[in-house]
Amino acid sequence: MKSRVKVIIGIIIILVFIIILGYNLMSSKIEYVDFKTAVEKGTKCQVNGKQNKEKEAIFDTKTNTLIFYMKDNNNYEMKIIYDGPKPSNFDEAEALVVKGTAKEGAFYVEAGGILTKCPSKYEK
Repeated sequence: MKSRVKVIIGIIIILVFIIILGYNLMSSKIEYVDFKTAVEKGTKCQVNGKQNKEKEAIFDTKTNTLIFYMKDNNNYEMKIIYDGPKPSNFDEAEALVVKGTAKEGAFYVEAGGILTKCPSKYEK
């Protein structure tokens, strides 16, 4: 009888850990959307696109803030405010993925929230 109780308690503990793990994985999932959807949702999301190089990117070294404009894959443009050091290969990037939240007419990105895709050195 005692061993049966231990097995049941062990199974309950394992199930609780599986439920907690599943919840944490679901809450950390950040989906890819376009800027229009990001504005509608108002939650943290990721957007693929390209920097609008016709507009100047400004990096303020005092506040460690990078401000630039980006167009998503649907050609919808949004101002990006990045709080963190400018990625070293930002100026050469072909494409960008920004992870942040749309609010107050801009897309706010925390440090580490910009992924750059640069041209391959092996392509001609």
